Amino acid sequence: MMLTTADKRAAFRKLHEAGCFIIPNPFDVGSAKALQHLGFKALASTSAGFAWTMGQPDNRVTVDDVCNHLTAICAAVDIPVNADFEDGFAHEPDKVAVNVASAVKSGVAGLSIEDFTGDNARPLFDRALAVERIKAARQAIDADKSGVLLTGRCEAFLRGIKDLNLVIDRLTAYAEAGADCLYAPGISTKEEISAVVKAVHPRPVNLLVGAAGPSLADAGSLGVRRISVGGALARMAWAGVMKAAKEMAEQGTFTEFANGYPGGELNKMFK
Repeated sequence: MMLTTADKRAAFRKLHEAGCFIIPNPFDVGSAKALQHLGFKALASTSAGFAWTMGQPDNRVTVDDVCNHLTAICAAVDIPVNADFEDGFAHEPDKVAVNVASAVKSGVAGLSIEDFTGDNARPLFDRALAVERIKAARQAIDADKSGVLLTGRCEAFLRGIKDLNLVIDRLTAYAEAGADCLYAPGISTKEEISAVVKAVHPRPVNLLVGAAGPSLADAGSLGVRRISVGGALARMAWAGVMKAAKEMAEQGTFTEFANGYPGGELNKMFK
């Protein structure tokens, strides 16, 4: 029996109450189904991973593309899905609210709003505007009592601003503005992670882990509630495609296909 959207949203909130869980990032319906098959309790979309399936760089797809993608993934799996909703696909708070309302209709259990402007020269929205954008997202989520979990993201570390005090100031402000979960992609040391967890307590913290980083157990011991991997799984998939394709293009040989995942196993999994 498929769970209702309300069931998924309630389950997602419960996951944030104790312990630490991995929320891996599928990039299409097939990868979402595979991750559910492996026993993960929730999933998160990846803006980069999805953009690459569309032949676009990250942060270059439309809000309609993303909402259609989210609708398809939410309908395909029986576990909660969190949306990487980038900057809300607008700068102005009222437009962010309109787009968040559209995302809520896709069936997501959660979504994140980041403070990256899209301009590397001035990467972060002014603090006051960034806070208003979180408030607008909160109001849009609460308008129909959807129960969607809102994550506030500070992009400072990812954009080269390694100022932990700035990050903590913003995350605490986002929490006050209505964010249920806080996220600062790019923090990595025990000291940074612990400081963020302590600053926003008791609200849960999401940690981004890529090629290196703490294990699930170690992150949990630091007080992290949730670990996501961003575009890492998508990059792994592309690594296999590009390695085999380059071999064909450059050498005219096909040996890399021996490393492919068995088609019979995939058919069995998707049956």
